[in-house]
Amino acid sequence: MSDDSPEFNQKSVDELIDIARGCRREIVKMVKRANAGHPGGSLSVIDLIVGLYGRTMRASPSEPKHPGRDRLILSKGHASPAMYAALHAFGFLEESDLHSYRMYNGICQGHVDSKWTPGVDFSGGSLGMGLSFGLGVAISGRLSGRDHHSWVILGDGECQEGEIWEAAMAAVHHRLENVTVIIDVNGIQNDDFVDQQMEMGDLSSKWAAFGWKVRDMNGHDMTEISEAIDWAKATVGPCAILARTTKGKGVSFMENNPSFHGKAPNDEEFELAMQELAS
Repeated sequence: MSDDSPEFNQKSVDELIDIARGCRREIVKMVKRANAGHPGGSLSVIDLIVGLYGRTMRASPSEPKHPGRDRLILSKGHASPAMYAALHAFGFLEESDLHSYRMYNGICQGHVDSKWTPGVDFSGGSLGMGLSFGLGVAISGRLSGRDHHSWVILGDGECQEGEIWEAAMAAVHHRLENVTVIIDVNGIQNDDFVDQQMEMGDLSSKWAAFGWKVRDMNGHDMTEISEAIDWAKATVGPCAILARTTKGKGVSFMENNPSFHGKAPNDEEFELAMQELAS
């Protein structure tokens, strides 16, 4: 590969829908095998990750550390099963790698980890750090003369963290044009519904007040996802996309259920989930 940026995928909407459906099955399988993990937020964010890799991400499985690659920074790093399922779907990981999820010395750890996993550029853990990291990558790209893009995925509960808003100010101050935030607005965080823990109010107005260009969309509609990605790439200045999603999307008993933020299904629930995700 040359010093130029890697080529990006250009999948059709129907192809992206099929890929996301397969990824949902892999997410549930990973969490079931490990008997641990975070299925709810992984199922809410998977359409967004698939849309990015299938629509705009310049990244190559044969050269995952290419300096010209775009970066996808999963700040809500506990949704790692979604990232691993997508990386498998786009050729970065083997199916056998998914079986190492949460295993000692496995390359798919409980939170995304750039040390272990090809295609992962950010090590998650404590929430709130991803946007600051993404700004650093974006500034580095500007200084080195590269046009790679930082795509940062946050949770809506994560937006309760003060560091998010410090970084939001910094992006506008530095006039960054190569960074986009996507907020997975699924309404649920670790302990309960977001509005029960700390009401966030009008997130669109908040991001706009900090000087960001803002767009709302249905985070499970691949056409809207594709259009929002194209909008962000064509818009001058830092962009925030609010993706309205459903926690546990695709599995009836997990949808809008706070208990499946971080819980594996039992045997009966697993069989039901596989039936529901079969088509």
